[in-house]
Amino acid sequence: MSTLAVMRVELRRLGVRPFAWTLAALTVAWLAWNFLIAVAGFLKVQTRLAALPEGPGFTDIVAVPLLAQLAQLAILLAPLLTMSMLAGERRAGTLPLLRAAGLSPRAIVLGKYFAALVWMLLLLIAVAAMPASLAGTTTLDWGKLAAALLGMALALGALTALGLACSAYASHPALAAGAALALTLALWAASLGGSAAQMAGPLAGYLALPGHLETLMRGLVSSGDVVYFLLLIALALALAVRRVAADRERS
Repeated sequence: MSTLAVMRVELRRLGVRPFAWTLAALTVAWLAWNFLIAVAGFLKVQTRLAALPEGPGFTDIVAVPLLAQLAQLAILLAPLLTMSMLAGERRAGTLPLLRAAGLSPRAIVLGKYFAALVWMLLLLIAVAAMPASLAGTTTLDWGKLAAALLGMALALGALTALGLACSAYASHPALAAGAALALTLALWAASLGGSAAQMAGPLAGYLALPGHLETLMRGLVSSGDVVYFLLLIALALALAVRRVAADRERS
C-alpha cells in the first residue's frame, strides 16, 4: 500500500459515512441560501453601483463574500472532518494494522490528508459554482475570483492539516476536534488586536491567518501569503508524521 492507496480507502470511508454527507449538505444549503440573499441585494443596488466609476461589482459584493463565509464555516468543518482520521484509528486499535501492512507514517498521514483535502476542495468547487453560474448574465472579475479561490484552497489545506495534526496527538476524536478548533480560533483571533497581540508585535500579525487570507480575497496574490499557508501545512503534517512514527516506536 502507498499514500495513494490510503487516500482511496479514506475517500471510500468518507463516501459511505452519513456524517460527511450531512456536513456537506448543510454547508452547501446554508451558503446557497446566503448566495440568493446576496444576489437579491445586489440587484437592488445594481443601478446605483453602475453609476460609480470605481464601484464594487458582482464579484466584490456576492462572489468573494460567499467564499469568505465558507472560510468561516471551515473553522468548524475541518476539525469535524479530520477528528477521527487518526484519533479514531488509534482508539479503535486499527492504527497498528496500517503499520503492519508496511505503511510508513508519512504514507498514512499524507494519504489521510489528501483524502480530507479532496473532500474540502470539492466543497469549494460546489460553492464557487454558484456565482460562476451567473457569469452569462453578469460581469465577473475572473482574476479577482481566481485569487480568492487560490486563497480559499490554501486556507482549507491549512485548516485540514491542523485538524489532522490534532487528530494525530489526541486520544479521542472529540479531543482532536476541540484542540483543532481552539488552535484555529487562536490563529484567527491573532488578528483582532488586544494587549496580548500588541505585546507580541509583528509576530502575532504574521501568525494571524485572516490577514493572509484577506489579501488573497482582495485579488492580491503575494508570495509571502502563499508561503505562510504552505509552511503552516508542512509544519502541521510534519508534526502528525512524527507522532505516528512515535506510536510505532512505542509499539
